[in-house]
Amino acid sequence: MSTLGERIRTLRKLQKMTLETLAGTELTKGMLSLIENNKANPSMESLNYIASQLGVEVTELLEEISGQEIREVLDQAELLLNTKYEDLTDERERLMNLIEPYIPNLTQGYEATRLLEIYGRCLAYTSPDQSAALLKKAAIMYEDLHLITKSADIGRNLAIIPFMSHDYENALRILLEERKKLEANPLWIDPLSRIDYDYLESVLYFAVGKKEDAIRVMNEAIQYCNEQKIFKQIDNLYRLAAAQAIMDEDEKRKDYYLNKLKAYSEFAEDDDSSAFIHFANLHYLNTYKKMYIEADALYKQYSLDQINLKIFTPYFQLERAKTLYGLGKVKEALEIFEEVKIPEVTHHPIDLSIFYEKDAYIALCYLELGQIQTAKRMSKVAMRNVEEMPGTPYKIFIQNTYEQIRRHS
Repeated sequence: MSTLGERIRTLRKLQKMTLETLAGTELTKGMLSLIENNKANPSMESLNYIASQLGVEVTELLEEISGQEIREVLDQAELLLNTKYEDLTDERERLMNLIEPYIPNLTQGYEATRLLEIYGRCLAYTSPDQSAALLKKAAIMYEDLHLITKSADIGRNLAIIPFMSHDYENALRILLEERKKLEANPLWIDPLSRIDYDYLESVLYFAVGKKEDAIRVMNEAIQYCNEQKIFKQIDNLYRLAAAQAIMDEDEKRKDYYLNKLKAYSEFAEDDDSSAFIHFANLHYLNTYKKMYIEADALYKQYSLDQINLKIFTPYFQLERAKTLYGLGKVKEALEIFEEVKIPEVTHHPIDLSIFYEKDAYIALCYLELGQIQTAKRMSKVAMRNVEEMPGTPYKIFIQNTYEQIRRHS
């Protein structure tokens, strides 16, 4: 808990005031320094003067945490939270270090609730149970403030926690329970919040292998977005629809949704959508059409040098290696396959299955090079990885590769 002197010093520094400025005409710089270092207690008259200089009520100085201090901390937290993924370094750790000292005193008000929510979300990566407990507390605080949409956001985050641990069934169960509670609340009428739930519900249905439910929710969400002229999540919904069309080898539907996404990316100047479109076309040529010469030409139109997105680089590396393998450049392909790392934000079983294919391709490369035992070992790695995954063309490819290599003596 902070002392009076520490609170005065913190508020002064937040306002970028020097000791001399805060001391003004009523205090000496030396006396103010003694007060800030808890070596002297200010009189009530001096305390009123200091509060006036800082532009706060005396009660804020007497409280363990002032409202202004909380607001300043929240401003800093929001800046860190909004760091783009490709620019992330240690922001999550800095967020936790920033907010942690205030946790015991975050009991009421919007700013306190928002800080509690941010801290809880950060904890999801290291302490899922503690994260869920703090997020539930923040949800209740939002409800007390009649901020139902903010509480709804937390409901989705509660489902994402087990999703990140690849507990997809539990993630779907939590999301459906949270949604049921919200739909029973007459105050929940926010269309943007509904679309957020629709998108995540569809994603989770795909994750547990309930394809028909996933497609139903996805199509209803796309239709609702179009009817209500809502753009939030529409890019993600188009990506989801295009990815499903690719797995169904429905080229007409794939092109339809990728063209929709292209129009959106041009309108919104969205580099992520542009990168996805190029990846999707490369992926379709490599995986489903086996048109490696065409894939090679397409890749060179949009090389890795043009991508400044950490999340897409591994996907493009993977496709490049598959193209080289298809062109018979086995050693070059193997070198790139072995460089591919799964992005830390990739948790969906279909995305993971795409990446687990790389071990099957590595096995095929070693088979081509005559290293049978290494090929068998890598094919087993691929099989273990997809064992619990829902059925996809990627899982089938891995299974077929394993059987092909297993038969070699």
